[in-house]
Amino acid sequence: MNAVAIDAVPLIDAVPLVVDLDGTLVKTDLLIESVLALLRQHPLYLFSLPLWMLHGRARFKQKICSMVSLDISALPWRTQFIDDLIEQRAQGRSLVLATASDMQIARRVADRLNLFDSVFASDGAVNLSGEAKRDCLVREFGANCFDYAADGGGFGKPDRAVWAAARNSIQVTTGSHKRHAALFLKALRPAHWLKNLLVFVPLIAAHRLFDLAAIGKSLVAFLAFGLCASSGYLLNDLLDLEADRHHPKNRLRPFASGDLPLSYALMAIPLLLLAGCALGAAVSPVLFLILLIYFGMSAGYSLRIKRIAILDVLFLASLYTVRIMAGTAATGIGSSHWLLAFTTFLFFSLALVKRYGELVIMRKVDGANARARGYELSDGELLASMGTASGYLSVLVLALYIATNNAEALYAHPHLLWVLCPLLLYWISHVWLTAHRGQMHHDPVVFATHDRTSGILILMMVATALLAIG
Repeated sequence: MNAVAIDAVPLIDAVPLVVDLDGTLVKTDLLIESVLALLRQHPLYLFSLPLWMLHGRARFKQKICSMVSLDISALPWRTQFIDDLIEQRAQGRSLVLATASDMQIARRVADRLNLFDSVFASDGAVNLSGEAKRDCLVREFGANCFDYAADGGGFGKPDRAVWAAARNSIQVTTGSHKRHAALFLKALRPAHWLKNLLVFVPLIAAHRLFDLAAIGKSLVAFLAFGLCASSGYLLNDLLDLEADRHHPKNRLRPFASGDLPLSYALMAIPLLLLAGCALGAAVSPVLFLILLIYFGMSAGYSLRIKRIAILDVLFLASLYTVRIMAGTAATGIGSSHWLLAFTTFLFFSLALVKRYGELVIMRKVDGANARARGYELSDGELLASMGTASGYLSVLVLALYIATNNAEALYAHPHLLWVLCPLLLYWISHVWLTAHRGQMHHDPVVFATHDRTSGILILMMVATALLAIG
């Protein structure tokens, strides 16, 4: 067997070129994608999957493919490799598709590309992988009488037997381990860990900034929430592959683009969750419980809630508030009803601006037919009115708090807190104006860290609060 590059293979060749599907024609695993699509539609089927596997991998694949229909057009194709195949086909070379995927999806891929003379795939009885694929190809063409193209991972995986029987092996290059590590870090969304700074809010609100024990517990809670949140982000990316691929920005995410194997997320999700919960349990049993509740809410949001209008933004707002509750659980410092009322209205506004911003962006892509999750283009004005009203209500709650005896007892110069009201009004209005102009490309909290105006306003609010403390 000789390993060669695709462009080194003679165009006019009597020996057929056999091409794999997963990782080769597409930069993803279609079985995993099909299972994820099924769970997205019917989450409770998760408990049926092990039972279906008892009937064998071939039958399992056939059943999954019969229950879902992937959007073939949106898959992350290896376009350069396909262009090479088109050139070989134009020169008269015979091309064959041989894949361990089920025949149902293999036929759909073959029909779309219109390149292959024949298709071999799993059929419900035989799982066409490894030695089974080799035997099939040897029977059809003879040993060393075909060339075989597959992704680089095939050399150490089930395709090894096929490589041994082929005349030439054509390796479709996959990403390096270094690049995969960088993409995996990106998929964890470390920038979104800024939201977890909310665990410090009870500490800050109680002016316990020099309580080293409380600070240490808050730091552990921050890290625990970061790990659990990243686990949730990975789950969300897996369940949102199809929607992300139709989004002008999200289609570039590591898993949606096919640049990072889906198996990375499948392995990391339970490990990150376990590590986060272990840290939480080391601080407080209540924090451990809150982390589980948070992940459960995050999973429920990814599976179903995100497609239910209004309920989705209530869930998003609640996920912010849960972080504050985690800070309370970690330190034992209670949160006042004023703080909870203020954050409820503020986070509801930020959740709405996230949806509104997505709707405005999708309008540029789909025009009058634009949708964002459970919202239609015509819902935009309503979302904006609800969101701005909720944001301004948070300012009202802040103003009412400033006038209470609690503020006078806690702050040396409570009158300075009134400066916070116009600053917060300005920031909320600025965020909504940015979204209205179609420039809200990030989560609003992440946006605030990149936006110059937001940075200045936040620094001014922090300085005002510190001066009020005295």
